[in-house]
Amino acid sequence: MALSIVALALAAGARATGALTANAERQSNMLLAQLCAENTLIGLRLNRMMPPIGDDTQSCVQAGREWTVHLSVRPTPNPNFVRVQAQVADGETPLLALSTVMGRY
Repeated sequence: MALSIVALALAAGARATGALTANAERQSNMLLAQLCAENTLIGLRLNRMMPPIGDDTQSCVQAGREWTVHLSVRPTPNPNFVRVQAQVADGETPLLALSTVMGRY
């Protein structure tokens, strides 16, 4: 009886440890994806030119891992501005999307 209680407690502890490890990895991936998205959008702003309407794919290396950044530039009702979305993916799995509005310089 006591042995089965100990076994159940160890199993619950192992499951909790696995959940904590998975959560830490997910948070790390989200932080790296956010850095990629922000760096891509900042790069567009530093270019000081309005990006062309359309889609583009770039790679981003953070912490020794390569991420895919899908850029989507769409028009707005005001022709002096465009909406830019940077979606970061790990392979085919989308992780994070950031959007901003950019104007003419």
